[in-house]
Amino acid sequence: MNKVLITGRLTRDPELRSLASGKAVTQFVVATNEYPGGKERTEYHNVVTWDRLAEICGQYLAKGQQVALEGRLQTRQWDDSDGKRHWKTEIVAGNVEMLSGRRKKDYAAETSADTLVAQAAVLDGQAVAEQAVA
Repeated sequence: MNKVLITGRLTRDPELRSLASGKAVTQFVVATNEYPGGKERTEYHNVVTWDRLAEICGQYLAKGQQVALEGRLQTRQWDDSDGKRHWKTEIVAGNVEMLSGRRKKDYAAETSADTLVAQAAVLDGQAVAEQAVA
């Protein structure tokens, strides 16, 4: 069975991209802590999400937020231009749960941006209607 469950904090904002095929993919890093013998030890986990989950993570997650995620481990390998082989192990998340809320200023900025987009769409629609009448 290949199953991973972790809880941690994002070390940076997620990076959302669209592939040539149109699929959305998001990459981010989650830091987890453990305290063996009273000393803190931090591990960093590369996480990948796909499709609709990638879009949601790209829109709503931000650096410092605490998340719980469930997924599977996947190791990729490739050769660079010098012929050197590289490996990367990452968690392909199938479920991501936000454990801490979004920052108020981020929510306010997004709400303002959504309002401006809606206003622009209305104004654009009025301009098109006026051109059709003229």
